[in-house]
Amino acid sequence: MHSLSLKVFTDLNSAGTRRSCFPAQVGRGLVVDQRRRVGSGCWDHGGGAAGRKCWVVSCAVDGGNSGGGERPSLDPNPTQNQSSFLSRSQTYAMLKQQMEVAAKSEDYKEAARIRDSLKIFEEEEPVLRFRRLIKEAVADERFEDAARYRDELKEIAPHSLLKCSSDATTLGIRVQVRSVYIEGRSLPSRGQYFFAYRIRITNNSDRPVQLLRRHWIITDGNGKTENVWGIGVIGEQPVILPRTGFEYSSACPLSTPSGRMEGDFEMKHIDRVGSPSFNVAIAPFSLSTLGDDADIF
Repeated sequence: MHSLSLKVFTDLNSAGTRRSCFPAQVGRGLVVDQRRRVGSGCWDHGGGAAGRKCWVVSCAVDGGNSGGGERPSLDPNPTQNQSSFLSRSQTYAMLKQQMEVAAKSEDYKEAARIRDSLKIFEEEEPVLRFRRLIKEAVADERFEDAARYRDELKEIAPHSLLKCSSDATTLGIRVQVRSVYIEGRSLPSRGQYFFAYRIRITNNSDRPVQLLRRHWIITDGNGKTENVWGIGVIGEQPVILPRTGFEYSSACPLSTPSGRMEGDFEMKHIDRVGSPSFNVAIAPFSLSTLGDDADIF
């Protein structure tokens, strides 16, 4: 299958670009079939630039693959709780997918029945319930209760405290990520969950940099970790000038309904010969069928 790689550079000095160049809903409209395999379990996509003041500098078609302190546990068997959370998350994902199928086939009575089941599930699901309790406790300044709810939530679903977005800056290079669950590409009944995410890299320094390599650490809901390395992104090693940005989309399938990703980009300054490379952090972010309360970072 051929894939279309589209690289986008953003001029941050242009009016209106800083906010609009990153969509609030990265999952909707993402053509995940147009992909380039970049490692075991990950694909890269070119970022779209329609309607934005960005520079499309290259377009290529490729048909091949490229490469502190301790506290006592609130539950005597946290491992069993985590397993239960994964099972509930799978049920939640299956219900959402079944509702979508029923609606597309115009079986609206069945879609309504599943919708009502989802509402009941969302009210009783511990993760969603604890999130709601934490939010209410903080709003009422009941911080002791909020801390207790947070600790209980951490026991049953460690990944759920991590947001589906992250933001980190290293030596003036800012990396923002936002992930979303793609129902249409997932098969929960077979243990296949597909997550997309979009990355924005902004050079807030006074020196031009080049992205050389990427490194991802992917952890599923069972704690299984995989390291993925690759040259550049979307098959290129982009140069990012001062006060400009670079965006691209990517995706990662998991065998569990939740997980996390983090990593780093190896970069170097290109305005001086012999400049050493340095690592730019990609802060941890969640991959979750349940999502989180944030729309955009």
